[in-house]
Amino acid sequence: MSRRLILVRHGETVANVAHRLDTRVPGAPLTELGNRQARDAGERLATAPPFALISSVALRARQTAAHIETATGVSAQALDGIFEVQVGDLEDRSDKDSHETFKQIYHRWHDGDLRARVPGGESGADVLDRFLPVIADLRGKYLDTDSDGAVLVVSHAAAIRLVAAQLAPMPGEFAVNNHLGNTETVELIPGPDGRWTCVRWGRYTPPFAPDISPVPDNPMG
Repeated sequence: MSRRLILVRHGETVANVAHRLDTRVPGAPLTELGNRQARDAGERLATAPPFALISSVALRARQTAAHIETATGVSAQALDGIFEVQVGDLEDRSDKDSHETFKQIYHRWHDGDLRARVPGGESGADVLDRFLPVIADLRGKYLDTDSDGAVLVVSHAAAIRLVAAQLAPMPGEFAVNNHLGNTETVELIPGPDGRWTCVRWGRYTPPFAPDISPVPDNPMG
């Protein structure tokens, strides 16, 4: 496998099933399906294990990484800074209005208004300010080398999409309108001058079209 950063969303959780906005650490655990998804992800990686296996500190990410660790033999390390967007006053809510409020703010971030803030929670700039330095450190340690291989980061849907679109801008409204299913990945290849190229976004590979996915957007999944 060529050098790349693989951002993988955690497996399904009980909060996903209940459509709850679950962002506060440690958060909900994986469901039985979520554990199977994580085991399957580990098995897919077993033939070409990553250089490094990193996870968010959230329980669902650590559980997902633990399954990948078992399959690949690569020890998982949980790092702060790469947890999910914090939704503040909307935490643990499942009503349509709360989801719509978050979705509207999330779309504003992708339109460039990174100072927009979730009520009682984070702005887009807050998310990038804590997440991007972790990625930069991992790139310097593992990817800016002559060796081939991957760094796998188990994180969260809304945060992954925002960060990936910042690192490797996508055409039109692609990034904001194409969500990630549980254990789907965004894969980025490092380029010159600190740039990145996206080679996978969930079910899609280049060339990425600017049109909207037929699957309804749900930033939190």
